[in-house]
Amino acid sequence: MVSRVQLPPEIQLAQRLAGNEQVTRDRAVRKLRKYIVARTQPAAGGFTHDELLKVWKGLFYCMWMQDKPLLQEELGRTIAQLIHAFQTTEAQHLFLQTFWQTMNREWTGIDRLRLDKFYLLMRMVLHESLKALKTQGWEERHMEQLLALLTMEILHPDSQAPNGVKSHFIEIFLEELAKVGADELTADQNFRFIEPFCRIAAQTKDSVVLHNITRGIFETIVEQAPFAIEDLMNEMGAEDVSEGDEEEQDEPPEKLPRGEDDHASHVTCLHLCSTCPGLSRPRGPVSVLAPSLSLRNKHVPLSPSSHSAASP
Repeated sequence: MVSRVQLPPEIQLAQRLAGNEQVTRDRAVRKLRKYIVARTQPAAGGFTHDELLKVWKGLFYCMWMQDKPLLQEELGRTIAQLIHAFQTTEAQHLFLQTFWQTMNREWTGIDRLRLDKFYLLMRMVLHESLKALKTQGWEERHMEQLLALLTMEILHPDSQAPNGVKSHFIEIFLEELAKVGADELTADQNFRFIEPFCRIAAQTKDSVVLHNITRGIFETIVEQAPFAIEDLMNEMGAEDVSEGDEEEQDEPPEKLPRGEDDHASHVTCLHLCSTCPGLSRPRGPVSVLAPSLSLRNKHVPLSPSSHSAASP
């Protein structure tokens, strides 16, 4: 009699994650979280790349099988938050890398009716990856690793990312960065987050990618330049009050003459595009309602800042 072969835990979990019954899938997600915590302890050795690809295939079809928007949102958040169960930064980055590789591989097979749920999943995974970076104190080394990973898997011309994945990632990046880091990130850190987009825009021969970066990154920043001027004037007014200038403390901050806010917008765009040789000033209106991402160094009298877009 032939003994039954025991499947690896990752395959067993993946099969249950893709099961027909929601109860089975929900139980598998809970078990997966506990398994991740145990498996990524220093003594356990962690996951391999292939093992996490198997896990993500199960999670992908777990999302695929989920109906009803509210349940999709809840499941997407639960899946995205699995990153916090990983006990090391290296394991977190491998989890993110295999997620984006899975999305790139499966994207062309997603039908029109299921696109929205996977757009949502991408947004939530990006959000939680930035939150993980926040819990690490926005440490420069970890920031560089995350940006390198996202560039390699999504933005780089040699990546396997389809246009749909690239365009959605570019569209949501500043929105999610503002939600997570608007109150903490310095101007230098924000420029560091934007730098990969500038570099790709300067080098790419893909007009679609260039258009998406122009609209999703540069125009968003330019559109928010008037808010930067308002923040600056409010800050200068507060400094005057703190220095004891009681005569002027009740006066509103001086507003720029009409037209100067447009000039400031041009300065913002030109400043960003100076890092991208060959880029001209982007054009076109962008609707933005957002928390503020500072791009202004407080030691410099006047330099641009921005507000990024909020999610719908």
